[in-house]
Amino acid sequence: MDFSIPAELQAYLEELDTFIETEIKPLEAADDNIRFFDHRREHSRTDWDNQGLPREEWEALLREATRRADAAGHWRFSAPEKYGGRGGSNLWMAVIREHFAAKGLGLHNDLQNEHSIVGNFPFVEMFEQFGISDAQKAEFILGGFEGTRRTAFGLTEPEHGSDATHMKTRAVPETRDGVPGWRIDGEKMWTTGMHAATHCATFCRTSGADGEAKGISCLLVPNPSPGLKIEEYLWTFNMPTDHPRVSFTGVWVPDSARLGPEGGGLSIAQSFVHQNRIRQAASSLGAAVYCIEESVRYARTRKPFGEALAKNQAIQFPLVELATQAEMLRLLIRKTAWDMDQIPHREIEHRLSDKVSMCNYWANRLVCKAADRAMQVHGGIGYSRHKPFEHIYRHHRRYRITEGAEEIQMRKVAAYLFGYLGPRRETLGRL
Repeated sequence: MDFSIPAELQAYLEELDTFIETEIKPLEAADDNIRFFDHRREHSRTDWDNQGLPREEWEALLREATRRADAAGHWRFSAPEKYGGRGGSNLWMAVIREHFAAKGLGLHNDLQNEHSIVGNFPFVEMFEQFGISDAQKAEFILGGFEGTRRTAFGLTEPEHGSDATHMKTRAVPETRDGVPGWRIDGEKMWTTGMHAATHCATFCRTSGADGEAKGISCLLVPNPSPGLKIEEYLWTFNMPTDHPRVSFTGVWVPDSARLGPEGGGLSIAQSFVHQNRIRQAASSLGAAVYCIEESVRYARTRKPFGEALAKNQAIQFPLVELATQAEMLRLLIRKTAWDMDQIPHREIEHRLSDKVSMCNYWANRLVCKAADRAMQVHGGIGYSRHKPFEHIYRHHRRYRITEGAEEIQMRKVAAYLFGYLGPRRETLGRL
């Protein structure tokens, strides 16, 4: 077994670091763009008088960073080569995401809006695996990279969050002008990115009874569409917001707008979350490492009562525990990402879902603990917005809910552990 980072990956990390220093940092420093990252960040990013949405100047800066990264061949790294990427593996993406987040806040990687100079594209694999035609795949994958298509994810509902099987949104067959299609009625919540989305991947029950996993379909609803209404944007712990509540009243789409098989929508959702969760876990780990390292440096230089803070066990021991957990978590994340690369994408749900959940829920807990400890070690200045810890805490706290609540992820782990799902079903299931 070899736990070292491959030479090719280390070389690519160095290439990315050089790109950040020569292209991204100067852009971050130009025209007072640093206001989006220093103590003014929340106000500078948020258009408070426009429903709390991201300011146009902020999103324009992100687009320019993305444009430069794409021109340099980095942004599409994880995408297949036929779409202009490098076919980057889950393992390499996990290492890169940790590496970026460990650098702290910056234009190179800002997770509040899923921005990074090395993009994360779970939608690519989702369309690649479940697109019903080559034309649909090309439209949404290439269109996504070209900026002509942007797909929001409509799964969660106001009355049904973690339990998607009881969703109330319904789609019934309806033919219009001789074209077979679906009429959609219902409501979605936390439909991130709808202010800029061209389509909403809307999950609806098309058959079966409430509570059944089968019978849920995914329909690609154009935005805008007659009957689709963005009701409100929900203000959150970390602003700006792009998380609306959306209603569907008699919205019609042709059957060609369906993604994947009729009634097989939950597998599509799982396809999306597994890639997203392992990479987001790596980002949370990196942010935790940043908080730990900044606390160590501060404790070595801060000298109350004539002695460095670092000499106190009350300072040392909590950071020791966090550093130990970070080391163990890193091995689990990289092992799980490597395992994901060894099997077909659709098999991940059946063979590795528990390990992905372990990585994700524990990483999200760890970063919140590390950010809180960093605030405590830094004292008053740590609590202020002149340090990034409050931002890291407020941002990553959401992932204990939004990547699938940690309780749901623990339930998934338990199902695998006790043999109700996964490989152990054949052995423990007989007991």
